[in-house]
Amino acid sequence: MKLFYSPASPFARKVLVLAYETGLIDQITPVACVLSPVAPNASVVEENPIGKIPTLLLDNGTALYDSRVICEYLDELHEGKKMFPPAGSSRWETLTLQSLTDGILDAAVLIRYETYERSEQHQWREWIENQKLKIFRSLARIEKEIENLTGTLNIGVIGIGCVLGYLDFRFPDENWRNRCPKLAEWFLEFNQRTSMQSTRPH
Repeated sequence: MKLFYSPASPFARKVLVLAYETGLIDQITPVACVLSPVAPNASVVEENPIGKIPTLLLDNGTALYDSRVICEYLDELHEGKKMFPPAGSSRWETLTLQSLTDGILDAAVLIRYETYERSEQHQWREWIENQKLKIFRSLARIEKEIENLTGTLNIGVIGIGCVLGYLDFRFPDENWRNRCPKLAEWFLEFNQRTSMQSTRPH
């Protein structure tokens, strides 16, 4: 399998972390891509008409996207503990947490595009601040629940790790740790996992 990705993409990181945690990483060949919102990558577009990463190309030529689809597909390939609970309330809670962390990443990536791709005089400051509020509200929600997630590993928890890693990478001045001390303590330990250390954004 080939994974089209960017080393800076938190969504691609989510896939790679899951691959490490499930023992599938050796079955995946990462293909690093350079792309932007206004400059699609031809290799990616050939497999995924949306032109976004991550995109997983299976050995039979089938392409899977986005990160949620890829992660759930990979979770079916191993015999260990599943990252997606199969049924019941735990499944819906985990999927909802995944959606929350994906929403944080969506907001953070949009801020990155707005502030990096556009000159300062053309940036929409009110829009940027609203995206930040989405992030901070969501982190506050996770802060309230993180003690119940300690010792748990699923796709939602992986999403939390990728969120906090991306905020450290792209927005270190926002000081999310000051707002979320319990989350900071949790991340200090979670970030030491081999899956997180091996997928640090750059």
